[in-house]
Amino acid sequence: MTVQSYRVYVEPLVEALGGGFVSYAPELPGCVSDGATPDEALKNIYDAIESWIDAAQAGGQTVPAPATKRHHA
Repeated sequence: MTVQSYRVYVEPLVEALGGGFVSYAPELPGCVSDGATPDEALKNIYDAIESWIDAAQAGGQTVPAPATKRHHA
C-alpha cells in the first residue's frame, strides 16, 4: 500500500478562508492539507497521509485500508 493508493480530493478554498486549495483523504479522518495551487495541495496531502499513517501506527491504531471501489459522478 502506498500513500497514492488513498482516494484524495482537491477543492478550491473561498477567499474568505484564505484562498488556495484544500486537499483531504476521506478514508483517513482528519487528514487534511492545503496549498496555493492544486498541484501543491496534492503534494501536501500525500505528505499528510504519510504522517497520518505513521502517527496512527505509533499510537497502536488501525490504519484504514484505501477504498477498493471508485465512484464516478
